[in-house]
Amino acid sequence: MPEAPRLPRLPGDGGPGGPDAPTGIAGAVGMDLVHVPGLAHQLTIPGTVFAERAFTARELREAQRRADRTGALVAEPLAARWAAKESFIKAWSQALVARARDGRGGGGTAPVIAPESVDWREIEIVSDRWGRPSLSLTGAIADAVESSLGPGAASPGHWPVSLTHDGDWAAAIVLWAGA
Repeated sequence: MPEAPRLPRLPGDGGPGGPDAPTGIAGAVGMDLVHVPGLAHQLTIPGTVFAERAFTARELREAQRRADRTGALVAEPLAARWAAKESFIKAWSQALVARARDGRGGGGTAPVIAPESVDWREIEIVSDRWGRPSLSLTGAIADAVESSLGPGAASPGHWPVSLTHDGDWAAAIVLWAGA
């Protein structure tokens, strides 16, 4: 069997995510998949506070507007946003592991914030007027990201996000594109 072709290396490239990786290369990735009917069911349980604890008022309004405009379930855009929030946590965790591996501190063995202490509304998915999503970090989450990954690490430019949904599934991917 012939050997697979090798991609050319860029000058100073230590490989994907390596210490010499060129600026702009993703250093960590988080991805999540959410079952839309499962989330829709969660939203309809009497007395549930999931939506109010997981999403900001703006996210809930945007999801309702999108559902009204397209005739889709409100759960579709919310499922994609929930996937993005989970994806962010995964990418952040991977960024901490990479920094620890590279000897730049930041931990990498234990989460900076205990999972039960995460205020999911501090991880907000906002869309521009063309519908392109971006990540907005606030409060304790933003503070923890900045203290663990460095000044400016909580800015949206460090966390590119992509959302999708098709049929019963929604997915998101978040990258850590920081230095």
